[in-house]
Amino acid sequence: MANREAIRELQARLASRLQAARDEGVSVAWLAVRAGGQNYLFPLGQSGEIYPLSNLQAVPYARPWFRGVLNIRGGLFGVVDMATFIADSGGLARTESAAQEPSVVTLNAALEVNCALQVDGLAGLRGADAFTSSTPPTPADPAYFGNRFVDSEGGHWQEINLRTLSLSPQFLSISA
Repeated sequence: MANREAIRELQARLASRLQAARDEGVSVAWLAVRAGGQNYLFPLGQSGEIYPLSNLQAVPYARPWFRGVLNIRGGLFGVVDMATFIADSGGLARTESAAQEPSVVTLNAALEVNCALQVDGLAGLRGADAFTSSTPPTPADPAYFGNRFVDSEGGHWQEINLRTLSLSPQFLSISA
């Protein structure tokens, strides 16, 4: 119960900051998350809502990164362990164990994919001004990788294009 309250408080703070940014004309571009010891940026226009991971129903004969299905507001959403999926598709390797109380971030309804990405933690909202440099993806990177950013503290952040991810044949093929 305390986890749900913490998630609700975080959502309220994020919504408040987003509204303040709109009012002040500040551009907020990404939802920052952590998964498998890596930092990721989800474009806000492609991201949906944040929920605690609870009552997950396993799906037999699915790939290891497909955790199962979750009922969110009466809709059935497939849950993908983001860190395991990215490591499996040749992206960034998982460097630490999953969080004790993971959350899920749904994809925006406009993408027309009932999917939620499991993340280990939320790191708030980020704008372009939060980063000191960026590099484009290399040809060896997965197609859904966007730019890689470095923040003022030297932390690396990988942008994930959720639209490209949701259209990826590998992402859509959950059977083992």
